[in-house]
Amino acid sequence: MDAKQRELLQLIEKNGRLDISTISNLMNITQEETSQMLKKLEKENIILGYSAIINWAKDADEAAVTAMIDVKVTPKRGVGFDKVAERIYRFPEVKAVYLMSGVYDLSVSIEGKTMAEVAQFVSEKLSTIDSVISTTTHFVLKKYKHDGLVFSDQEEDKRMMVTP
Repeated sequence: MDAKQRELLQLIEKNGRLDISTISNLMNITQEETSQMLKKLEKENIILGYSAIINWAKDADEAAVTAMIDVKVTPKRGVGFDKVAERIYRFPEVKAVYLMSGVYDLSVSIEGKTMAEVAQFVSEKLSTIDSVISTTTHFVLKKYKHDGLVFSDQEEDKRMMVTP
């Protein structure tokens, strides 16, 4: 990957809504070069998609429960953890799966409408997979920062500092 491709990726990672003309101006290349570079990176599965980060806590009707689940598994011969991870990430509730170092092997992020729904997923779907030895579920109580963006309603204190 060359420096221009890396620069393009850094730009759209910070703001996926940038249009081609803005990107090409920022990178000092033509719109055609920008378009071709984007298509190439998408075709090579380097750019996997474009998404918005939503603060669902602002919409009481759509608020969801997020849980991080540590999973200890027995890896499968010849494929390691990959097949177990694939089986887990195919569930629609699962938002992310990571292979981890440490006590647990996989970290699974899921969303449900209620804690009971998350608990049901863990007990009926996740724990019943043959390779799963144990799980530990952690519920997200509040998001402060996600993907580099701060979730905050606090306005900056505009009062003048007074010193003695």
